[in-house]
Amino acid sequence: MPFETIRTNDILKYIGKENVMIIDLRDREDYDKGHIPTAVNIPYDDLEEEKYYLDRNNLLIFYCDRGNVSLMAARDLMKDGYNMKSLYGGIRAYRGKLDRNR
Repeated sequence: MPFETIRTNDILKYIGKENVMIIDLRDREDYDKGHIPTAVNIPYDDLEEEKYYLDRNNLLIFYCDRGNVSLMAARDLMKDGYNMKSLYGGIRAYRGKLDRNR
C-alpha cells in the first residue's frame, strides 16, 4: 500500500486532529526556530530507534526541509506497517503559522 504526499494547504486539516501525529524530521535547532503547530521533533537520524514508540494506529505525517528526507522516511516506515503521509515540498513550501521554542 503506497503512502500519500499531501500539499501544504492540506496539512491545516490535520493540525491538532486526534490520532494524527505530525513529525518534523529536521534537527532540533531548526525545529526550535519554527515548526508546524502540534508537530513533534524526531530528527531523521534518530527515527530508526524512535519508530518503536510510534503508534501504528495513528496517521503519521512527516515533513523535513524540502520534502526529500520525509519521502524516504515515509517509504521506510510504510514498509513496516505504519500509516504514512509526507508533506510535499517540506517546511519551505508551508506558508502557515509556525510555532517556536525559545
